[in-house]
Amino acid sequence: MKARHKKSAAQPKSGPKRSIFGFALSLIAGATLLATCATPTPYQPAVKNTGYSEQMIEDGRYQVSFAGNSLTKRDTVENYLLYRAAELTLQAGNDYFVVVERDVDEKTYYRSTYSGYSAGNLFYSIHYAHGFGRGYYPYYGYPYYGGLGYDSGYSSRPVTKYTATADIMTYAGEKPGDNPRAYDARDVIQNLNSVILRPDQLG
Repeated sequence: MKARHKKSAAQPKSGPKRSIFGFALSLIAGATLLATCATPTPYQPAVKNTGYSEQMIEDGRYQVSFAGNSLTKRDTVENYLLYRAAELTLQAGNDYFVVVERDVDEKTYYRSTYSGYSAGNLFYSIHYAHGFGRGYYPYYGYPYYGGLGYDSGYSSRPVTKYTATADIMTYAGEKPGDNPRAYDARDVIQNLNSVILRPDQLG
């Protein structure tokens, strides 16, 4: 007598679409969050090695610096340096300052990022793709290349940060017209005020 084997009840298929869809949404949300948080260094006292700082060297003489992050342009860093020098001049009760020495330090390095999923063909990624190495159509059973598949490679891009430093001397009275290194503190503040981005102005 042949033994009868009961057919196991059909198990519901747990397709990959839901997990892939959820991953794609989290990926997009994360990228959006990074985009909103990534902003140039505002005009502020130094915080975590970015911002302005100064040191009095002697009476009326200061070393001033402004360090920006990788999103802060060189001309912005230099303008913020001059603006801070003008503020220090007025705070000291003087009218103009002379830049004795000035330097911009440029540091470039490569930032490597790793992602297990490529960005190509996002539509198929969300609706059809799963697995590693190659995408897969669950309804048709054959692979395709591209889409949200596994990627073992790293990508890198150059990142540059600028730090502007100057030694200044502050003086009372009218700025000498024959000295190209002399700056009227009030004129500097008036002319640069419109390009100064403060922390409370960040979106």
